[in-house]
Parts: sequence; C-alpha cells; structure tokens
Amino acid sequence: MRVRGFEIAKGWEDKDIHLPKRSTKNSAAYDIEAAQDVVIPPYKPGIKPTLIPTGLKAYCASDEWYMLANRSGGPKKGFVMANSIGIIDSDYYGNESNDGHFMFQYFNFGENDLVVKKGDRIGQLIFMKFLIADGDDAQGVRTGGFGSTGE
Repeated sequence: MRVRGFEIAKGWEDKDIHLPKRSTKNSAAYDIEAAQDVVIPPYKPGIKPTLIPTGLKAYCASDEWYMLANRSGGPKKGFVMANSIGIIDSDYYGNESNDGHFMFQYFNFGENDLVVKKGDRIGQLIFMKFLIADGDDAQGVRTGGFGSTGE
C-alpha cells in the first residue's frame, strides 16, 4: 500500500529526473533538484518570481499536505522563495491542469543573474499532517493546478 512518495510528472519521463532523497536518517526534508537549467534575474520592483520546474509530483494521504521550503544556504546567495513556503494539498497530485507537477518560485536578491543548473538542489519538501476545525464542511473538488483554489 502506497502512503506517500514521489513520481516523475507527465512530460518529464525522459529527462533524467532524480527522485528526492533525505540526506541523513534524521532529516525531516527531502532535497529537491532543478529539472532544467534556469536563470533568475536580480530582483527589481514589479518583477515576477521565476518558476523552477522539478519534473516531480508527490502523493500523500488525504489528511496530509507537503511544504516546499528554501534550503538554509539559499538566502546567503540571494536565493529566496517568493512565497516563503509552498503549501501543497494532497489533491494537487494528478490534477488535470498539470498532473501535480510542483515547482519552486524564487526571487534573486543578489546583484547578478543567478544560474541554476539541472540537478542543483533548489529546495526541500516536508510531508505534514493537518487538523480540521469543528464544523468544517468543505466539499470543493480541485479541478486545476497551480493557484487553482484562488489567488
């Protein structure tokens, strides 16, 4: 029985994508690699964050979610997640819009272009449980991918 894990997202099967691993037996997070080379320009007002594809999708139980987080050394290089953390619900997996392919959004607060190479570790992913408040009656069903539950 599958509980939680990773798969290669549709369209990325032949791109030599590596499934995430934890670095040590007590690591909370899985290291995530960039699926392709990406250049992140220096930040200036009005610029949109740069999306870095992972070529991955993750599955987990219906009472779980997963968090995308910056690596601890990223900010020293000016590499900062645009949304601080990414919260991805279990029903994002396999959605019709993008098959559940998750990406990281970054700003570059350095002075020069930041070059991310395929295979560079760009972030980390942590699986988490969540709780529901009394009286919760959410019945909605996800029909899309990135940002599909509202901006």
